This record gives sequence, structure tokens and C-alpha cells, in this order.
Amino acid sequence: MGAGDRGLSRVASAQRSIVHRRQLDALGIRRSAIARRVAIGSLHPLFGAIFAVGHPVLEPMALEVAALLHAGENCVLSHLSAAILWQLLPGPGDLVEVTIAGRHVRDAQQLRVHRTREFDGRDVALQRGFPVTAPARTVLDLAASSSDETVAAAIAQARVMGLVGDHDLRGAIERSPTRAGAARLRRVLRAEHEPALTRSEPERRVLALIAGARLPAPAVNARLHGYEVDLLWRRERLVVEIDGHAFHGHRAAFERDRRRDQVLAAAGFRVIRITWLQLEREPLAVIARIAQALATAVVT
Repeated sequence: MGAGDRGLSRVASAQRSIVHRRQLDALGIRRSAIARRVAIGSLHPLFGAIFAVGHPVLEPMALEVAALLHAGENCVLSHLSAAILWQLLPGPGDLVEVTIAGRHVRDAQQLRVHRTREFDGRDVALQRGFPVTAPARTVLDLAASSSDETVAAAIAQARVMGLVGDHDLRGAIERSPTRAGAARLRRVLRAEHEPALTRSEPERRVLALIAGARLPAPAVNARLHGYEVDLLWRRERLVVEIDGHAFHGHRAAFERDRRRDQVLAAAGFRVIRITWLQLEREPLAVIARIAQALATAVVT
């Protein structure tokens, strides 16, 4: 069984584990009988009239199935839930996010509801059997509540997977120019075309970490075997490359970076890649890895 078949099998299993009260009514199981089953643990309430069958520990994607059943028609998975489903960001999340067109449904525990007047057909899709915002709309929605770096990471992943291009992202903005997230997404896309500006802040942070740890100072933006590298310790044969806001997300850039790493490795240089998120979330681990690499270098 391939990965796609396994994914569909998990979706089918999740769907079988979730039931709506209407289905129970159709089977002749009335409210009092439902209450007894809840009391003995054979049914577990989730959202309103939606129940999990048999076990309180939900199967993968079962909470998403329950949320869509609860929300009803003209509803799709969106925001972080959609980003996880498209594999743009790691998951699972601790709640389900959906967007509903033309109706009002309240938030609930583990359910966040967003609203829109209507969906443009270009902004919705099916993924693994689930109605979901299309990748470009997902990135736009994600930008409403995420940092520039998280949005850039999602864009980079979507590009590497072949899910979006610049025209898709700009089209999503044009269809919803005042939607929360549009301004941030415009800013992130502009930053991709300003390499000197977007690279300077990550470099400053790494250089400050290096100075604070009293490590040898590297050469900055040095030429090596036909390439410009971010940081170079030539004697220690160590290169540090810093993926900035754009995360080198274009497919051509991704391939070019990997080719450069291979050329440098073949010439005897070790290459460490650092992302903006690593600098934000684990700066001490970043500098520790650089220090270890310098300490174990064979000086030439």
C-alpha cells in the first residue's frame, strides 16, 4: 500500500469513528439511549450533536471529520488545520480551524470558526478527501495570525512541493485584498526580492552569537569554489549558510543551494545550514553546533 493509499485508509477509518445524532436517530437510537451510551463510554461527545464511537482517544483526522460534520455545508478546513493537511507546517494541531461561507457557527472547545461571505472556486480544493482551502489561500489565512518567518517557511515548503507559485499567492491576495493576512503576505513576498535586506538581520544575529561565545570570527559573504557563502572559517574548512526570511523557497534556488553544498562537501568543507526559526527559537543550540564543529575541525 502506497503513502496515498494509507492516507485515504486513515481518512476512511476516521470517518467511521465519528457519528452525527441524525445517524443515531435513523438507527432508532433516541436521546435517552444516547445518554446511556455516553454514560457507559461507548459514545463520546465532541461538538454539539457529534460523537466519537467506542473510544475517547481519536483516530488521526477524526477531529477534523467531526468539525466538518458539526459545521455543515459550505465549510472547509482552513488556516493552521489546512496548512497541516497540505504538509506546509508540522502537526497535528491542538484544535481544528474551519472557514464557513454565508452562515454563523459558534466556536467550541478545540474548534475555531472563521467566516467569509462566499468562496471563490480557486480558493478551495480537496486534499485526502477533505474540503480544504487551496494552498495559496491557506498561506493567506495563515498570515493573519503567524509571524513573517512562519509564513515564509510555509511558502517555501509549498514551493518545494510544487503547490504554489508567485501568481497563485498574488491571485489569492487580489481576490481578498482586505482580508486579515493580506498585508503580511505582501510584505513577505516583497522581502524575497530584497536579498541584501532580508539576509542582513539573520547574519547580524549569528555574528552576535559567535562574538558572545568568543568563537573565532568568520569571513562574511566570502567567495569559495565559485560560490558566495554566508560565513566561512577557511582554516577550519567550515561554512555556515543562513536561510533568511525567504527560506530559499523557490524550487530553482532550493536545487541550487543543494548543488552548492555538494560542491563544497566534495572540496572538503563542512556546511551547516541555519534557519530563521532556529535563530528565533533555539539560538543557544545553534551556537553550540557551530562551536562543536569548530572544535572538531581538522585545521589546514
